Formats: sequence, C-alpha cells, structure tokens
Amino acid sequence: MVGPEPGVTRPLVNVLTVDVEEHFQVSGFETVVAREQWDGFPSRVERNTEILLDLFDKTNRKGTFFVLGWVAERHADLVRRISERGHEVACHGYSHRLVYTQEPDAFREETRRSKGLLEDAVGRPVLGYRAASFSIGWRNLWALDVLAECGIAYDSSLFPVRHDRYGIPGAPRHPYRVKTAAGASLVEIPPSTLRLGGTALPFGGGGYLRLFPLALTRMAIERLNRKDGIPAVLYVHPWEVDPAQPRVPGASLRSRFRHYVGLRTTLPKLEALLERFPFGPMNVWLERAEMLPEKILG
Repeated sequence: MVGPEPGVTRPLVNVLTVDVEEHFQVSGFETVVAREQWDGFPSRVERNTEILLDLFDKTNRKGTFFVLGWVAERHADLVRRISERGHEVACHGYSHRLVYTQEPDAFREETRRSKGLLEDAVGRPVLGYRAASFSIGWRNLWALDVLAECGIAYDSSLFPVRHDRYGIPGAPRHPYRVKTAAGASLVEIPPSTLRLGGTALPFGGGGYLRLFPLALTRMAIERLNRKDGIPAVLYVHPWEVDPAQPRVPGASLRSRFRHYVGLRTTLPKLEALLERFPFGPMNVWLERAEMLPEKILG
C-alpha cells in the first residue's frame, strides 16, 4: 500500500486519462480494417475529443491525453488545444500496433516518431506513455527499456489482469517504480483494479466502465481511496462518447460487443464520476516517485 509520507497530509486526487484514437483504430478491428485504409474512413476523433474537453471544463477537471501519433500527424491543432486547455499530452504510440507483435527496433522507431510529433505540437517534453491495448506484458518487458531510452519517465501499460489481448497477472496493482533486468527505471501507474478474493477486477474505464453499473464503479473508487489510500486511474476513449459512430463491418461478434456495448452510458457515467470525485493528470506521480516502492520485473 502506498500512503502519504509520515506527518504529511495530501489531498487524494484520482487520475483522469484519455486514449486519443479514431473509432476504427481499435485492436479488435485490425483484422478487418487495414492501416492502409485508415485515411479512407471518416474522422470523428476531433469532434469526440472536444466533447470530452468541454466536459472536463464543465467539471473543472484536468487529465492526461495519451495521443496516437497517427492522430497527431493529422490533427496537430487538436493536440495543441488539449495542451492549451491545461491538460497533459502523453504518448500512445504511432500506429496502434500491439507492442508484443513488434520487434524492439520497430517499437523504438514508432515511439520516437510519435513522441516527436507530440512534442512538436505542444512545445514541451512528452514524459508519459501508454501502449495500444495495454500490450506490454511478461513476454515483452524489453519495451520498458526502450521507453526509458526514448526519454519516457512514466508508463501506464502494465494492466495487472488476465485478458485474451493484454494483461500482466501478478504485477503490482498500485503505482510503483519499476526496474527492469536491463536496469531501466520508470514510474508505473497501472489502470485500476479492485481486489476480490484472489482476483484483480478491472473497473476504471473502457468496456468495464460502460458495462458495470455506475454504483459499482463509485464503490470501487471509494474503496481504493479509503482502504488502500491511493487514487484510482480512470481511462476513456473519444469514440466511447459517440453512439452514432459508423459501424465497422466484418468484425467478430466479440469485437463488436466489446466496442459498441453501452456507448450511450459513457458520458453520463463519466460526468457523474467527475462531479463526485477529484481528478487530475497522471504526471503528478513523477513528483511522488521517491515515495513509491521499487519493484524489479523480468
């Protein structure tokens, strides 16, 4: 458990994050939508991100936007507006390729390319990273060394759950400093889970936010704040506030369910959570790095 320093009382602020990508770029659709086709699809990311920015203004909340490099290349003005409205801009890779399908050199090039595009847009260093579909796990921890080499200071990719596409079961559930076998060191801020028996139950975003009742998500955040003494990490995608988005043909039933279920519930649930709990960007954890436990992975 990570609590406040002895004798120091800090307000507990939960972490608000957005993974900025188009509705057709999700991993569940990559077998039916080739990357070469992306420019032929109608873009909705700008409109949908503006909806989230307006909601964050309304509720006086700031967050971290993990922006895909492909999006930044085509919507640099959007990236600048995110920054100008007081939010942190972080890296989501360039092409939304699952990291464990890439070789280290390709991953390094993607990370540098995306990070460079974002830094050109906002005029300051980009320090945070989140992999497409949380695709850093036990089999490709080398990616953390590459991130450190590229100047990334913190990561939010190691999801301590069991899932068919992602997950690193047994990894710490709370923020920590991760040290790899090669000696790289980063702050790791995993997406939130709730411990139920021996299982880590994800609840803080994506399909989990859309599927679970609002009361359950509220309870989970309160329990994490009060019992564990740490902030919850919430994540959302711009396409999740867009029930009218064009349907992608040919995807599997499972992928369609995961993507489209509960889209109409995202915005009202998110607004209710932002009004109830304090939220802020992820980079504040860099200020607390020295108080975090160190874990060696790999």
